[in-house]
Amino acid sequence: MISIKTLGQFIIEKQADFPYAKGELSRLLRDIGIAAKIVNREVNKAGLVDILGSIGDSTNVFGENQKKLDVFADEQFIAALKDGGECCFVASEEQEEGILLTDTGVSKDAKYIVCIDPLDGSSNIDVNVSVGTIFSIYRRISPLGESLTEQDLLQNGLKQVAAGYIIYGSSTMLVYTTGKGVNGFTLDPSIGEFCLSNPNMKIPSSGKIYSINEGNYSKFPNGIKQYIKYCQEEDVASNRPYTSRYIGSMVADIHRNLLMGGIFIYPQTAGQPYGKLRLMYECNPIAFIIEQAGGKASTGTERILEIEPQELHQRVPAIVGSSEMVDKVLEFIAQS
Repeated sequence: MISIKTLGQFIIEKQADFPYAKGELSRLLRDIGIAAKIVNREVNKAGLVDILGSIGDSTNVFGENQKKLDVFADEQFIAALKDGGECCFVASEEQEEGILLTDTGVSKDAKYIVCIDPLDGSSNIDVNVSVGTIFSIYRRISPLGESLTEQDLLQNGLKQVAAGYIIYGSSTMLVYTTGKGVNGFTLDPSIGEFCLSNPNMKIPSSGKIYSINEGNYSKFPNGIKQYIKYCQEEDVASNRPYTSRYIGSMVADIHRNLLMGGIFIYPQTAGQPYGKLRLMYECNPIAFIIEQAGGKASTGTERILEIEPQELHQRVPAIVGSSEMVDKVLEFIAQS
């Protein structure tokens, strides 16, 4: 018999790693897993129901066109966190303001703050390319019963107690870390459970894949341009040229590179001098996962996890992946 360990069983086993949590963090991760199953169901039948396409003229806080599944995913995760009672505040990419949950009876003693991108890569929805969810969990600082402060909401990435992503693709996977390694779970639709499939995930120290939107090449900083040229040069000793693979969904690109080795780059450009990706919903959780898997994550000038956030929707550049490849990019940036 093959032993199958579900996400719920795994979380309970690891609960001893967090004696201060008394089961709350485990229940919070369970709530996220339940919402992910609901979103997965809708993503996988999207072409059969009226859930593809955009919602009229609706845009999110960033002025980006909202897809129907964006809104559906946002609603499902917020509802799951609200009903679960372990989350006191939700910051979502789709919401201009964070959502305070402590005024609801079930969440009045909640100890955790969740930052979430409900559906990363949603521009790919209509063409059936992998999309995902990214989440980050922080422990509140202010005492229970008191109002949340900016100190609670704007913690740096090193304060994360857990982070993860769900990728909705040919199979649906949930990958997460609590600061003690990275583990991956694949959804078994026959039993409706996430089952441990990739224990103790480690990203190779190097790879042959670089992921970047080369259509913006002319707008990139010089150091990034030089690195791209380096990737394209022939050199037997370093197995170059590398392969360019850019999906346009951060979760999908990161997941592939985590398994196979590689680097994901989303730099600042002339039009977006501070970068495009969001620190709290995308870069911090992905950086936490990649570092726990043995990789590195930088803006090009500083470690992502050490950035002190100034606002919930803050944007930063991102250079994330295999440690040797990230180091090489930083060399080119330093020399430029």
